[in-house]
Amino acid sequence: MPPATRPALDVSALPRLVDALVDQGWYIGEAMLDAELCHDLYRELMTLAESEALESAGIGRGPQHTLRRDIRGDAIHWLDRGSLAQRRYLEAMADLQRELNQALFLGLFEYEAHFAHYPPGAFYKRHLDSFQGRANRVVSTVGYLNPDWPVDGGGEMVIFADDDPQREVARVAPAAGNFACFLSERVPHEVLPTRQPRASIAGWFRRNASLGGLVDPAR
Repeated sequence: MPPATRPALDVSALPRLVDALVDQGWYIGEAMLDAELCHDLYRELMTLAESEALESAGIGRGPQHTLRRDIRGDAIHWLDRGSLAQRRYLEAMADLQRELNQALFLGLFEYEAHFAHYPPGAFYKRHLDSFQGRANRVVSTVGYLNPDWPVDGGGEMVIFADDDPQREVARVAPAAGNFACFLSERVPHEVLPTRQPRASIAGWFRRNASLGGLVDPAR
């Protein structure tokens, strides 16, 4: 089957994903993303990294946006549909958005996502994905791209209990094809220090919190 016609996301896992979001607020799917798509996205991200076309990621937004390497050490590039691989990934997320809206009536309005590249030693301390006082990020996703990730490579995403942010409930290895989905306002998580370059796509389904025709928040 040609790459462009193969499913980018394992749709058979979607009922389990929906049930897990309801029951516990998070879902982890192993080998959920198409392997060749992961390969193409990984190659694209590494090309961006090698050409120094990534931006250092910060925390906060607007006037509060700052670079804090003691909190977050990745570099990013927003997906813009500029390649076939990006379009396939974003179309798969559109399918997931429709599934979530139909099953859970979430009113998800749009999806935004960026490549994330963590150099060796980089991490992202425990946090929530929603913005304080303006929580229109509703559901978060992370797709992992690294081929042949070693068991001692580090870089796992740790998920904590929403009622006890000190209690670890799951870890996700950043191996190609793995996919995590969780409620942005409820699920604390962190990225452990990585021992080798780590590649992923972080994304968020958002509600429309617009005023005067302007969607908020701006990136």
